[in-house]
This record gives sequence, structure tokens and C-alpha cells, in this order.
Amino acid sequence: MADGLPMFDLSSAPLLREGVTRSISAENPDGARAGGAKETPEPGIGPAGHLGKGWKVRPCITLPAGSTTTLADIQGPGMIQHIWITVDPKAYRDCVLRMYWDGSPNPSVEVPLGDFFCNGNARRTNVVSLPINVNPSGGFNSYWPMPFRQSARITVENQRWEDIGGFFYQINHFLGPIPAEAAYFHAQWRRSITSRECPEHVLVDGIRGRGQYVGTYLLWCQCSDGWWGEGELKFYMDGDTEYPTVCTTGTEDYFLGAWGFGDTYTAPFCGYPLWDRTPGAVPKHGLYRWHIMDPVRFDEDLKVTIQALGWWPGGKFQPLTDDISSVAYWYQMPPHAPFPQLPGILDRFQR
Repeated sequence: MADGLPMFDLSSAPLLREGVTRSISAENPDGARAGGAKETPEPGIGPAGHLGKGWKVRPCITLPAGSTTTLADIQGPGMIQHIWITVDPKAYRDCVLRMYWDGSPNPSVEVPLGDFFCNGNARRTNVVSLPINVNPSGGFNSYWPMPFRQSARITVENQRWEDIGGFFYQINHFLGPIPAEAAYFHAQWRRSITSRECPEHVLVDGIRGRGQYVGTYLLWCQCSDGWWGEGELKFYMDGDTEYPTVCTTGTEDYFLGAWGFGDTYTAPFCGYPLWDRTPGAVPKHGLYRWHIMDPVRFDEDLKVTIQALGWWPGGKFQPLTDDISSVAYWYQMPPHAPFPQLPGILDRFQR
């Protein structure tokens, strides 16, 4: 194990390493040593008004309409180890989570808040996996390791027309040495409506440099009923053009199910936690797949796509017109290419 980086088992728990633990929340906004629980309530006002300083005076914040709030501004080196957030579901697609490493003006993470935690388009869904947990009722948890060498900045932008109150968060990190081989965490959101002429959704394109792809989240909204998961997910890497180096055998196969799923599931490395067949609405599916034990490594470039295919009568593949959004998660060394412009809230509306 490289010093300072976690292992995905308990064997590292007793090992002491150089570094200090810090935590940022509404009660300690800059994560300073001995900086928590300092807010002073007005006497007799609010839940802690009769108790005074130190008694849960500022556990959450309000995100003003149209504003960007800085959740964390950390000087490194160090690594973010755990992020916990909870907020009303109306924030899931209308608030944008961004992360910047080492003073870069371009975000390495730019994803609608809920989608980052596998809860797309204000659809609260429980998830039990290794890097992402969503617990009742709407407790978002990320355990993705996020190293930085100079600085880390995390912001959330409220793009709604109204304030969003009751935004709770905790960002746990350590400050200490980071190995030279540690790459930077990235996540990007995309959405497309496929067509019969081009039944393909692009999860990510234009990645340049050296890194490894570590995860996929999809929110798949069908525009017609029936089976939708015959399409293959393809990884084009290191100069691939017409043909990919990695090609899966079907949508349910890529998400490590089989034979049309048949039921929902949530597991450490893969899951199909959402299958919504509400009468009068189009079917919706939420799926995730983590490449933690089998990262897709690339040295020069990477593009990832998935096909939207069902069945015609007579056993022929049917190109589908479906509404698909995705989050691609990967690590790479700098520099990283700027992301495409994130669509606005109306263009992110997916129901």
C-alpha cells in the first residue's frame, strides 16, 4: 500500500501514519483546530437559546437562490476521505456540486448534487455500496478518496429560483503527505436523448492523459415500455477509433446482473436500486457499477459510450429513443481537459 492511501479492507485500521484529521461542517466552516461549536445563540431564541454556546447552534446552512456557496477551502497537501450531505430532494438536480484541485480554475467534479450520490433527478433511492452510500432518509455519503497537493475547494451552486434551507454537510479529511503516484478524482455528468438513427449515449469523451476509470451511474428513462437493456457499453482508449478495446455484452451484463435483471439489488461494487414503474409514467431505472477492483486504465485518452437497444418482433435489435443521464467517475494525472458546458436546470429536467 502506498503511504497515506487507504486500502479497501480493515488491515490498514491499526496502522498509524503521518498526518492530522480535520473536519468541516456548518459548526466548523473552515475545519480549524478547536474551531467547532463556537456559534453563540441569542438568549432564549432557537432550540439552543436556553443552553448557550456549544449546544448545536448552527448545524446547517441555507443556500440562497442563484448563489454559489463554498463548502470547503482547504490548503494541502492532504486527502478528502468522507463527505456526508443531506438536504431536501428539490436540491438534487437543481444544485450543482463542483470540486477544484490545486487552484485549477476548471472543476474536476461538476455534477448535479443528487446524481453524484446515485440519486438522479430528485429520486431518493437507498444505495449500499463501497464508495457511495445513501441511507434513510436521504443521507448522502461518499467515500471516494480525493487527494490534493496544494489545495481543495468544494462548492455547491443553487440554481433554483428559491432559497434552499436545511443543507447539512460534513467533510472529513486529513492533512499530510500524498504519494507521487496518487492521481486526482474526477466526475462528469452528461445527458442525451438517443434516436433510432444514433441510439448511443456518450458518458464521457475528450479525456486526455493518464488515469483510470472507476465508476458509472446511470438514470435511464424509457420513452416507451418494453425491454431496454440489450446495448453494449464500450471503452475507447489510447487511440481507438472505430472499434473499442473493451466491449461489454449488454447493459444488465455490464451492471453485473443477468437475463433482464428481474429485480432490483444494491451491492458493494454494483447495483440496480431504482426500478420505477409508476402507472401513467415512463419506466425509470437507476444503476451503478464501480471499477474499484478492475479499473479501466488508459495512458493517452478515453471515451465511454453505451447503446440503447431493445427488441423488434422477430428477434431483431430495436434502436431506442430513450432519455439517459450519467455520471462518469475517474482518476487522472493533470492537466485535465475542460468539461463541456453543464446544461441548465430546465435541460436537466428528466421525468
